[in-house]
This record gives sequence, C-alpha cells and structure tokens, in this order.
Amino acid sequence: MQPFHATIPRLVTENLLLREYRQEDFPAFAAFYSTERSRFIGGPLTGELAWRAMATHLGHWALRGYGFWAVETRATGQFCGHVGLWYPEGWMEPEVGWVLMGHAEGRGIAQEAAIAARRHAYEILGWTTAVSLIDPANDRSIRLAQRLGCRLEGLFQHERLGPMEIWRHPAPADLPQVNTP
Repeated sequence: MQPFHATIPRLVTENLLLREYRQEDFPAFAAFYSTERSRFIGGPLTGELAWRAMATHLGHWALRGYGFWAVETRATGQFCGHVGLWYPEGWMEPEVGWVLMGHAEGRGIAQEAAIAARRHAYEILGWTTAVSLIDPANDRSIRLAQRLGCRLEGLFQHERLGPMEIWRHPAPADLPQVNTP
C-alpha cells in the first residue's frame, strides 16, 4: 500500500519556516501537550493522545486543504510550535490558531507565523474573514490577537473546551499593505 501524501505548502518568513510536521517533531509536541501549559487547548494529554492530536492536524490538510504548520526558526531549525488554519467539525468558522513551546515565547515568533498563515488564508485560499477562538484566561494569546489587529466580537461555547472568546481578524482590505519582491 502506498502512503497518502497531502501537499502542504511551505511558508517562509524573515525568521521562520512554516512546514509540514515531521515524526521528529513529535517528542517536543508531546512534551508540550503533557504539561499544564496545554490546558487552553484541551490538554494535558497522554503521549498516545498527543500522537492522535498531531495526526489530526495532518488529516485536516487532507480533508480541508489547509491546516497547521510546524514552525521552526530558519537560523537554527528549532521546532517552536504550530500555527495555522483550523476549521474542525463543530467550529463556528475558520480560525487562525497558534501554539508555541515555552522556549519560543516572547520572541515575536507567534505573531510572525500568524501573519504568514493569515496572509495565506486571504491571498491563496480566498478567505474574506477569520477568527481566533481564545480561552478567556489565556492572556498571552489575547494580547497576540490584539497585536494582530483582532477585535473581541463575543463568546463561542465549545462543547468540550467551554466558553471561548471570538477574536475577529481584520478583513484583507483593512490590513496594512506589505511590499514583497
């Protein structure tokens, strides 16, 4: 049997590479999901459940044609987390989401990666809007949403994660124009 291969585009920013997941990313992925830091996104998880979560992210690409990218720094190749586009069953609409390992926080990585993912959604996929659903207690993610120009729009009641704030991203026409070579 031939393995299934979804085509996952790579996004390159000034400092980051957004790429497909690799099996060697799993130890860091599982380590993050085993800690209390993952509580805002359904964790902590066992190693088996973390594996299923990573496989779900890959399967999202096959089913929707977009999903989460693994994020690594271009300078070192270090895995920093995952950022991308997410629209699973039960979600209110497509989302731009981010999850960073502790060592990557406070360095602008999530913002740079989220801008690249949102640009892909708007320019390549033709999205006209996007949200980020954030646990009301997740102050770091709320501050990032604000830096991305998002506005609090209301609450979404998730059946498993509970209440989540809806942060609306600016429409494509409302974003600053970026000159690219």
